[in-house]
Amino acid sequence: MSREVPLRAKLGLYAILMVLAVPFVFPTWWMVTSSLKPVSDIFSFPPKLWPGDPELDAYRRVFELQPFGQQYLNSLYIALVVTVGTLAVSALAGYAFARIRFRGQNVLFLVILAGLLIPSEVTIVPLFQMFFKLGLVNTHWPLILVPILGAPSVLATFIMRQFFISLPGELEEAARVDGLGRFATFWKIALPLSRPALGAVAIFTFLHSWNLYLEPIVFLSSPEKFTLPQALTQFVDAYGGPMWNVQLAAASMTALPVLAVFVVAQKQFVEGLAHTGLKG
Repeated sequence: MSREVPLRAKLGLYAILMVLAVPFVFPTWWMVTSSLKPVSDIFSFPPKLWPGDPELDAYRRVFELQPFGQQYLNSLYIALVVTVGTLAVSALAGYAFARIRFRGQNVLFLVILAGLLIPSEVTIVPLFQMFFKLGLVNTHWPLILVPILGAPSVLATFIMRQFFISLPGELEEAARVDGLGRFATFWKIALPLSRPALGAVAIFTFLHSWNLYLEPIVFLSSPEKFTLPQALTQFVDAYGGPMWNVQLAAASMTALPVLAVFVVAQKQFVEGLAHTGLKG
């Protein structure tokens, strides 16, 4: 009898969670299944949970109408470079703010954090003028440099700083006794221990770069250089109307790999945020 109550409570909790998950899962399910339907069946009412006669023609047309394979690779390599660059910058800056004492440290850190309060739309015009003068418009350099040196890196620096503050100082004291310098202590002691925070930073940085939309439409004009969010807007018919099944097929290929990565790495993401704390 003692086991029945917890089991019933657990089953009830699972049932409630399944009901609450419907509004979040259904749009993704509808997107994927609708990409397998003809256009006439996409907006049928009531909506069909599964296509009666699944077809893959929309997926074939995605690659015929746009250089989608190249655009996919563009988004992938840009997101990877931005993630690695942000990890390097935020880890070094976060460690410096957490462990190195210098005059004006707190004021400088607050000034950097203030960058999070500035919308990207405000800075897009001066950034365009700067990259235009440097001859970098219609290249991928703005999409790489702006996130690494902009707001995403500021947030990553804050997370890394909070994590390094939470590390016991005795670890670094022991390293200094062993003769390690400041950078060697960071590289051999602090950085390996910060894997949870690095994992969290890597996930949200990759997702931010992967979903970046404003900067690509401002800086890029050649279809072969487009990233995926910009490419999704190009699947229109001769009259400018959306090609729904083709757009949904492209969106499914765009969203599902990222969704899979997040599902696999969500434990690392939650653990990393939990370890950053609010100390300091």
